[in-house]
This record gives sequence, structure tokens and C-alpha cells, in this order.
Amino acid sequence: MKDFGDLGKTLLFFSIPTLMILAGLSYFQHPLDQPVRNLLIIPLFMSLFLLIAGYLMKRETSKYIRSAGWILFALYWSTQINTLYYSEGGDVVNATICGIGVYVLIYFAYKDLTTRAECLPWLAGVGGISGLAYFTMELIPPIKLSLINLVTKHTATLYAFFDGNVRFQGNLIWVGYDYMNNSSPTAEIIFACTAVQSMLLFVGLILPLEKTSWKRKILAVTLLILVIYFLNLVRNASIVYLVGYRITDMNIAHNYIGKAGSLIALLILVFLVFRYIPELYDNILCTLDLYKKEGFLERTLKRAIR
Repeated sequence: MKDFGDLGKTLLFFSIPTLMILAGLSYFQHPLDQPVRNLLIIPLFMSLFLLIAGYLMKRETSKYIRSAGWILFALYWSTQINTLYYSEGGDVVNATICGIGVYVLIYFAYKDLTTRAECLPWLAGVGGISGLAYFTMELIPPIKLSLINLVTKHTATLYAFFDGNVRFQGNLIWVGYDYMNNSSPTAEIIFACTAVQSMLLFVGLILPLEKTSWKRKILAVTLLILVIYFLNLVRNASIVYLVGYRITDMNIAHNYIGKAGSLIALLILVFLVFRYIPELYDNILCTLDLYKKEGFLERTLKRAIR
């Protein structure tokens, strides 16, 4: 009887994110109308405030607040899969990560309700702090545009050290054959090209740590932002070089080569930060070990693979 109950709960668990994704793909086509985008801001910021509140509250009921935050956050991301795919020229990588992320966020909600792992409040702090900072910046046009133009200028400046066939205007860059032939821009720098997501991810990872001194947190965050910013300029310059000289197209250069390079760089940075802030390693290890704290989902999956 218990096995049947676990199976029913497991089917419900998988049905929730699956239905979210199917609804998102069906009803939130690209491009989203402005009224729809404005409406989606409500569940987005509600989820982020709930996550931060659940992180700050030190009482038993905070797990329900965090779970509600994760579910709302998952609901928001289920509406963004088409946008991530079409807005970046058929970006399968980001769209796939977004879809998987919906399941992961629902899993965090489930673990908050069924376990008492020490890293769960920290996870809520990571999502709430980094998400609130990122989406606030994205929704304030002057900040967003200034950062895009600054990254464009610095990318072109770095590129010019190695190749003089480059110019930029606003957020557009011409290099290589495009520069020499006066043709269309090689690349358009958008908000996603600024690496602000990676910077704010590390801000979110480090600031909620409770056993690390603020001096160490601020020093680590400052150094990481500077390193990530420079590495992103190298990434952008490499992509426009590959595209500008027709070595490959934008899809391969940006969506595969660029993303693979960014992932490798982020992993290296994470391991370096582990040595400076061991508490971060402990929390990430705790997160990876969440599946070991068995609930109905883990029991059902364990029986299924026997």
C-alpha cells in the first residue's frame, strides 16, 4: 500500500513540471506581447521575495515559504523556453537547460517539504539574491543599456590589440571580412553577452553563507566579478573573430564553443573559490547529496531501477 502511495506521489511530482513546460511551450510563444511580459513580472518577483524571506526566516514554517517560492520560480521559467530558443537564433542549449531547470526547481520545493538539509535555506538565498539582482537590472533600461554598451566597447578594444580590422557602434561590432567589406555587423551584444548572470550567480552563492566573514565574502565577490568580466571579454572577442573571418557561423561559435568555454571557466573558478571559502564547497556537496535523504520520489525511483 505504501508503494502505491509513493508511486502516486511520484507521478504527481513529475506531472507538475511537465504540465508547466507543456503549457509554457503552447501558450507563451515568442515574441511575448508586452502585456504578457508585464504580467509575468508578478510571479517572478513574488517567487524571489518568497525565497529571500524563506532564507532569512529561522523557523519551521519557513520551508513552506521557500517551497512556494521555488514553485512560482519554476512556473516563470516554464514560460521562457520559447523565448530563450528563438531570441538567440535557435539556442537549443539554453532552452534545454531552462526545461531541465523547471524540474530541478520543483525538486528543491519537494526537498524543502520532506527533508531538513542544512543547505536548503542557503539554496533559497542563492536563488533569491542572484535572481532579484539580475531581473532588477534587466528591467531598468538605463542600467541595462549602459552595461551592454560598455561591454561592447571593451570587447572591441580588447579585440583591437590582436587585429585592427574592428569597429563598433552602440552595441554592434564589425570585425574581419565584415569590417573590410563594410557589410552587416558581425555581432550584436545583448544583455546575455555581458556575463552579468555569472557574476550575480557567484554573488548569490557567496553572500548567503552564514559561517563566512563579510570581509572574505566581499573580497571573493570583488575578485570574481573582475575575473569573470575579463574572461567574458575574451569570450566575446573570440566569437566575433570566428564569425567575422567565416571560420564558423554564429550558432556554432556562440551556442556551442562560447558556452562550452564559459562552462569550463566557471567550473575552474568554482574550484578556486572552494579553496578560499570551504563553506561553499560544503553547501554544494550538501545540495548534490539531497537525493540521499530519501522521500517518496527517491524510494519509487530506486524500486524502478532494480
